[in-house]
Amino acid sequence: MIRQVEMQLGKNGLTDKFIETLKNNFKTHTSVRISVLKNAGHERDKVREISEKILGELGENYNARIIGFTIVIKKWRRAVRKIIP
Repeated sequence: MIRQVEMQLGKNGLTDKFIETLKNNFKTHTSVRISVLKNAGHERDKVREISEKILGELGENYNARIIGFTIVIKKWRRAVRKIIP
C-alpha cells in the first residue's frame, strides 16, 4: 500500500496555503513528494533552502531527502535527528 502523495511547488513558492495543504496531507499519508518546478527556482541551493524552510514549518517529527529537484518528506512517530551532510 502506497502512502505517499505528490505535490508541485511552482512560481508562487512557499505560501501559507501550501504549508497548510502539506500539513493536511500528513494527516492521512506518511510521506509527501514535492516536485520543485522551474518557475520556483531550479538550482540545487534553492531546493535545499526550500527544504529547510519546510522542515522548519513542520517541526521535529519530519525528515527530508533531496533527489534532484524533488523533495521527499517523511513523517516519523518520534522526533528524528536532522543530519545534513
